[in-house]
Amino acid sequence: MSDDQASPGCTREVFRAFLLLGLTSFGGPIAHLGYFRTEFVERRRWLSEQAYADLVALCQFLPGPASSQVGFAMGLMRAGPRGAAAAWTAFTLPSAIVLVLFALGAGVLDGPISQGIIHGLKVTAVAIVAHAVWGMARSLCPDPRRAGIALAAVFTVVLVSGPLGQVAAIVIGALAGMALCRAHTESDMPDLPLPVTTRAGHLAGLAFVALLVGLPLLAWATPSTTLAVMDAFYRAGALVFGGGHVVLPLLEAEVVQSGWVGADEFLTGYGAAQAIPGPLFTFAAYLGAAMAPLGGSLFGAALALVMIFLPGMLLLVAVLPHWNRFRRWDSAQALMRGANAAVVGILGAALYQPVWTSAILGPREFALALTGFLLLSVWKLPAWAVVVILASGGILITM
Repeated sequence: MSDDQASPGCTREVFRAFLLLGLTSFGGPIAHLGYFRTEFVERRRWLSEQAYADLVALCQFLPGPASSQVGFAMGLMRAGPRGAAAAWTAFTLPSAIVLVLFALGAGVLDGPISQGIIHGLKVTAVAIVAHAVWGMARSLCPDPRRAGIALAAVFTVVLVSGPLGQVAAIVIGALAGMALCRAHTESDMPDLPLPVTTRAGHLAGLAFVALLVGLPLLAWATPSTTLAVMDAFYRAGALVFGGGHVVLPLLEAEVVQSGWVGADEFLTGYGAAQAIPGPLFTFAAYLGAAMAPLGGSLFGAALALVMIFLPGMLLLVAVLPHWNRFRRWDSAQALMRGANAAVVGILGAALYQPVWTSAILGPREFALALTGFLLLSVWKLPAWAVVVILASGGILITM
């Protein structure tokens, strides 16, 4: 039995695995993809390197939070719709709870020990991403052509900053794969276990469009603050490529310029979101909890959180029923080989900016990151153990 067709798991198993990642995955969406690869490709073997890279490339093309979409898809593949819900909930909930508490004035991020742990976990992200780049490069760039595509992706991301550079790198890599990697296509590529029917995919696509068009009309026609909030956060999640940092200008325009949240509150919450693990889209929970029109309620936090993630998940479900058929085409396989090599390049570029530059402030941090890399690659420790060790080291180097 191949890794792509591993035996299905249970919802509880998926929830536990993603909860651990939700508590420890620092470093932003690219770092999250490194954590996912270490845990689910290398350690648990839920899917193969090739299948994982295909999934990452697909989610990079879609609007929404790419790392959360990859996690949602892996939960779906492992334990069906309940597994998808468990993966999203477990990965999202820890950071959302912390940000809601912060919005309500709990001060959960204060104190030297907390800051030391956070610093150590940021260094952990360096080790995790470096390990992922090394492993994926060996598997997905085994020849000079694909290594060249990965290098071209690095230059593309460096020269064209932001999500436009990432999408351009994947497009260029895919086109290069079509031209250079046709000799490597496989006729017996196994299907991924995607329990989504064509009908469900069509319904998800219709729901995405209906909400995108219908919510603004309802918010305009009805003087309801709840509908206006739903519309604002849904549109922010539906119209953004590249993940959390890119959604910030959209959110600022919706919640600050409308007077729902003050400018100082917005920036304070954004700073707090940088200091916690998990997806940056959970910043929406902070905004929902801090909104004056909703009275600073938990209801507002939950509403904003669900609405900003919903469009990306609906689009993913709409596309997945067609994914296996697409992957079997010879031209598509060549395209994906180039795109996967580009993903390695994007991950390599992100290893420096923002992962390295935000965490490695001196020789102590470098030594700690190198320790984490060796623990993962040589001693084969699980990611959670490396997280505990480096978090403790973070306290020591900041004292």
